[in-house]
Amino acid sequence: MTRLYNAPADFADEATDGFVAANGRWVRKVHGGVARSTTSPEGTVALVIGGGSGHYPAFGGLVGYGLAAGAAMGNLFASPSAQQVAAVARASEHGGGVLLSYGNYAGDVLNFDAAARALEADGIAVRTVRVTDDVTSAPADRAHERRGIAGDLCVFKVAGAAAERGDDLDAVTAIADRVNARTRSFGVAFSGCSLPGADEPLFEVPEGRMAVGMGIHGERGIDETDVPTADELASLLVARLLDELPSGVTAAGARVVPILNGLGSVKYEELFVVYRSVQRLLADAGVVIVEPEVGELVTSFDMAGVSLTLFWLDDELEELWAAPADAPAYRKGGAVPQERVAESVLDADAAPDAVGPAADESRAAASTIAAGLATVRAVVDEHADELGRIDAIAGDGDHGIGMQRGSHAAEAAAADAVARGAGVGTVLRIAGDAWSDKAGGTSGAIWGAALEALGRVLGDDARPAAATVAQAVGAAAEAVRAFGATVGDKTMVDALVPFDEVLRSRIDEGVPLAEAWRAAASAAQEAADRTAELLPRKGRARTHAEHAVGSPDPGAVSFALIVAAVSP
Repeated sequence: MTRLYNAPADFADEATDGFVAANGRWVRKVHGGVARSTTSPEGTVALVIGGGSGHYPAFGGLVGYGLAAGAAMGNLFASPSAQQVAAVARASEHGGGVLLSYGNYAGDVLNFDAAARALEADGIAVRTVRVTDDVTSAPADRAHERRGIAGDLCVFKVAGAAAERGDDLDAVTAIADRVNARTRSFGVAFSGCSLPGADEPLFEVPEGRMAVGMGIHGERGIDETDVPTADELASLLVARLLDELPSGVTAAGARVVPILNGLGSVKYEELFVVYRSVQRLLADAGVVIVEPEVGELVTSFDMAGVSLTLFWLDDELEELWAAPADAPAYRKGGAVPQERVAESVLDADAAPDAVGPAADESRAAASTIAAGLATVRAVVDEHADELGRIDAIAGDGDHGIGMQRGSHAAEAAAADAVARGAGVGTVLRIAGDAWSDKAGGTSGAIWGAALEALGRVLGDDARPAAATVAQAVGAAAEAVRAFGATVGDKTMVDALVPFDEVLRSRIDEGVPLAEAWRAAASAAQEAADRTAELLPRKGRARTHAEHAVGSPDPGAVSFALIVAAVSP
């Protein structure tokens, strides 16, 4: 259990501040994460990695010479926002383009892809490599759907070394893809992890039992078995990974990097006991072991668990794996002289979003919108623990904290925009950007897009009429559905679509807005309740879908709570 924290919603930010304070030799704080505090030759490819916090030394601990140029770090177990990723990339880029690399999770894909589009619009060349090493998260014929776990280290280390030796962007990307295709991981857990402020772990494993095939975001395993001896665990890990070799690889005579990774609470001595058997079993299979790693490399907060990664080498990949690296949490080879960036390179606060002209009626309505966002913040605060509990059943338990961070940021941004004379549309746009940026994750991106769509339709020219409000809600629903979910996937869409349909129907019938909104909110609540019967088909919960049956979707529940609370 996590014992040392202040406000749970501030934990990730405060941890980043402390990490930078302790590691200024390697990193400097930038918006959304960290970048190197040392210089790189002009024209060098910038490897930008990232994901949620709670996985140290991934991701900030891997920023430095021979590794990453920057790391975007989201809230606990939540992807960084698109704004954060783009900001870290801009701070890390030095003329050779940017390679974005991260574990293959829905929220990360959504936000890193959005950041890539923003960077490309600025004229920065961008490539992406998603890590997919977890063999339990999808079958081999759907390997592109697999999660990234401790295999992240292999991709980041080799890609960083290729960038350091001067390879161009396409070459570094091709090498990173090759590493990913030659890396496999498999993990087990003896207990779940607990987020700061939580009374219970995200999942529990019965005494004497072991979860098999867990992820690194508190996801429970796909199977369960009795706790084995150390030798028996080594046999399970090695056998599973030797059962699925990369294309063109034969175990006998092949050269491999084994990585025995502790997930947070398994001690180093225990890992060494397991590794002695891992090495023996690999040698018995005729495998040649090269520069193994044993320790905590990609963790899951305080989870008691272990994963084994096998990275199958070729001559070039072996050379790059052995190349020097110097980062806060990972060092290899001799020291490399480095020059610090100029003191003038600071993380300057961004200028506030511009506020354009607006009609007096729109400014008056904007105050109502700001008050509504304050109500949203209050209702989210009230239900944050329960939203996290629901999310933990088959997901990663971060929905409550993410919604808190987003709604608090939106409330503050809206109040500031109103004070500067913004109209309805501008207030919603600024609030949506703040929500997305601060919350991160899938829900942050979705709520940011929804508020932006509302603002785009409502505009700054008049006090919105009921028909315009209905049109704006329809635009928000379309923006959310553009992320790929449909009714029946067990997501926020299951509550949003009925809300949209009932609201438009009642407004078309001439029903006053307040009455139409209440009817739509009731339909949203009923639909959210019905999600308990569904199997999730999107996001992290998809891998453990059966555990979610009987519990409603947290995104649908939070949506229903919000629209009920802000009823006109």
